Amino acid sequence: MEESLEIQIQNTFQIETKDVKQYSSLGLAYIGDSVYDLIIRTIIVKQANRRVNVFHHMASSIVKAESQAKLMHQIEDRLSEEEKAVYKRGRNTKSATSAKNADILDYRVATGFEALIGYLYLTDRMNRILELVKEGLIVTGQMPKA
Repeated sequence: MEESLEIQIQNTFQIETKDVKQYSSLGLAYIGDSVYDLIIRTIIVKQANRRVNVFHHMASSIVKAESQAKLMHQIEDRLSEEEKAVYKRGRNTKSATSAKNADILDYRVATGFEALIGYLYLTDRMNRILELVKEGLIVTGQMPKA
């Protein structure tokens, strides 16, 4: 069985293993934002060859705070107690930056969602991330279409 991307990065660059609970909520959200963005970009690119500006427009509409908040509200009741705690910790963290084009409540929910994605990624639970994201995209009608 092939190692996860996170483990491969850790091994290749000889990064010391840390307990994921040592990371701040905003640190988890930082990596979670990238993981979620990569998932959405992968779906869009794999569907059809398009111009880059079309890719960008499609991805932007899905990864924006408002869309993430909508998705999070739909999957929240499916989270384990551990996942809910990570999400709430991320949602309730005060950020040094403010929402550029988003309602503050959506921004905070999106930060919690990204923290959850980051946490699951760093605990090598990519299957769980994909399960939650797929369900959320389908239920909210945000699944990219070819």
